[in-house]
Amino acid sequence: MQRWRGLDLLPGGWGRCVVTIGVFDGVHRGHQALIGRAVDLAAAKGVPSVVMTFDPHPSEVVRPGSHPAQLTGLHRRAELVEGLGADVFCVIPFTAEVSRMPADEFAHEILVDRLHAAAVVVGENFTFGYKAAGNVDLLRALGTRFGFVTEGADLVTDDGVTYSSTYIRACIDAGDVAAAAHALGRPHRLEGIVVRGDGRGKELGFPTANLSTTRFAAVPADGVYACWFVRGDGRRLRAAVSVGTNPTFSGRERRVEAYVLDVDEDFYGQRVALDFVERLRGMEKFDAVEDLLVQMHRDVAVARDVLVAEERL
Repeated sequence: MQRWRGLDLLPGGWGRCVVTIGVFDGVHRGHQALIGRAVDLAAAKGVPSVVMTFDPHPSEVVRPGSHPAQLTGLHRRAELVEGLGADVFCVIPFTAEVSRMPADEFAHEILVDRLHAAAVVVGENFTFGYKAAGNVDLLRALGTRFGFVTEGADLVTDDGVTYSSTYIRACIDAGDVAAAAHALGRPHRLEGIVVRGDGRGKELGFPTANLSTTRFAAVPADGVYACWFVRGDGRRLRAAVSVGTNPTFSGRERRVEAYVLDVDEDFYGQRVALDFVERLRGMEKFDAVEDLLVQMHRDVAVARDVLVAEERL
C-alpha cells in the first residue's frame, strides 16, 4: 500500500481511482464496511482504491482545543487500512486554508483535478467543505457535474447502536473496553514508550512497565484491566494493567502501568502497545498496603483467567 502525505506524491500518469473520505479514527466496524465497499468497487472498475484522511483532526483546526481523544494514531490507522486491502492511504494536512475551501472547490480541486476520482464512497452522514456545508446530496450533484459517481453508504448498527468513533470514545471513557472492542472489531489499543516509574511496584513484588502515551490518546477510565502487552515484534504477553493515580499512595499523576505476567524483563525504552480486553474493577484506595497486595494477587489471577479464555476463542 502506498502512503502519501498530501497530494504531491501522486505518481506521474495517475489515472482514475475510487476514493473514500473520512477521519477514520479507530477504523471501527463502520469504517471497515465503508473502506471495504470502496476496495470492492475499485476492483470491479480495475482502478486503485484511495482512503483519504486528515491530520490534524479537523475539529482542532476549526475549534482549537476541541481535539477529541484519539483512538488510533496515523501509523496504526494506516496499518489497519492496509489490512483491508486499500491501495493508497492519503493524509491531507488539514489547515485553516483547507477548512475554508467551499464544498464545490474541494470536490473539483482534490477529487477531480488531482485524484481523477471515478467514484467516491462516503457514509450517509458525511459532510465537507467550509462550515460543513456539503453533504452526500451535494456530492452526488457535483459528481454528475464533474464526472464521478457518489455512493452514500448506510451507517453500521447493531442492537440499535450505531458504530461511531464518538460512541467508542464514550465506551472507553467509561471503562467499558469490552463494548469498545465489539464496535472496533478488535481490542482498543494504547501505544507508547515504556518509561521509568518510581519503582514502587517492584518494591511490592509487582514490577510494572509504565507507558508514556501520546497527548490525545484515548486512555480508559481509572481501574484495573486485563490486557495483552504487545511487543515491537508482535509477540503478545498477558498483563494486568492499572490506570489511575495510585490513591493508596496519594498519587497525583495519572499513569498507565502494566504488570506483565510470567516474564522477568525490563522493558524500559521499548515501544509497546496495550490491547484492553476487560475491566476487572475500578480504582480503589486501600487503608493498608497489605490489603492492596491481597487485591493485586487477585487481580493478576483474574487477568490470567480472562486472557487464557480470550486466547481460546
